[in-house]
Amino acid sequence: MGSTDTQNPLIEEADKMKNEGKHVEAINLCERILSTDLTCREAYEEIGDNYLSLRQYEKAEKALSHALKIDKNSANANYLLGFVFSCTGKWDQSVELLEKADVLYPNHPEILRCLGWSMYHDTERKRGVILLERALFLAPHDPLILNDLGVCYLNEKNFDRAGVLFKKTLQIEPGNQKAKECLNAVKFFQREFDKLREKK
Repeated sequence: MGSTDTQNPLIEEADKMKNEGKHVEAINLCERILSTDLTCREAYEEIGDNYLSLRQYEKAEKALSHALKIDKNSANANYLLGFVFSCTGKWDQSVELLEKADVLYPNHPEILRCLGWSMYHDTERKRGVILLERALFLAPHDPLILNDLGVCYLNEKNFDRAGVLFKKTLQIEPGNQKAKECLNAVKFFQREFDKLREKK
């Protein structure tokens, strides 16, 4: 989601570094901010977001928990920590935080994507798919949403819908490895199911 703070120019600089993939540099810069202001929520959020990109989930969780202690109603911190929990398979905790982020920042496609994915893996498969469809409606060309929704439909054995979604991802990002692999899986399962039908 990126930083919402515009008061501290260093936060903007850290956000820019993050978007350029300079995660360690961005973390160092945010730690410099915290050395003079321990209540800078955005610095903790940026640190958490960068650790998330580096897949250092424990460090991300620690930083984002600090951000929420400073402001429990930060949509960004709730979203990012919910995302961390989805990466580590803590689905119920993920859903709880992402639902809160959705209330604080409604109709944000990225929040809805993560919430739908976590709900699908928690216990509410149907609702998860509905939320992912809503995310896709809001951001129809987002490869992450297309792939996540495609994977859910693949699991539900709705191969036609899954195939359409993965093909669309590949139109947008021809080199998307996940979509290629999933589309191959779709074709494989379709062939197997056709064989079974013929036997009947």
